[in-house]
Amino acid sequence: MYTVKIISDFNGAHNLRGYEGACENLHGHNWKVEAFVGSETLDNLGMVVDFKVVKKFLFEILDKLDHTYLNELSPFTEINPTSENIAKYIFDSLSQKIKNLKKINVWETDTSCASYER
Repeated sequence: MYTVKIISDFNGAHNLRGYEGACENLHGHNWKVEAFVGSETLDNLGMVVDFKVVKKFLFEILDKLDHTYLNELSPFTEINPTSENIAKYIFDSLSQKIKNLKKINVWETDTSCASYER
């Protein structure tokens, strides 16, 4: 299995509804996002996917999140904007554009990451 990884980022604020602790308060992160695309075969150029294609679609998704209060964006008006839910949101959005998307990692700090994969 071949795998490529694209790294991008966005800045956003959130608070966790129903959480007992500091994260219940409004706060922000410089989120780092990793997108993994895999394939058992390579295309005629010897690639899983063109990096620039993944970067383009990932940028479009993250641009909607960048410098926002995530709690005010759908689907986070209904579900908590946790790293786990953000990872699934990005995965679901990107998988509509990129076939063979394998996993999304969302880092809210240098030491805390959540993943969503199928």
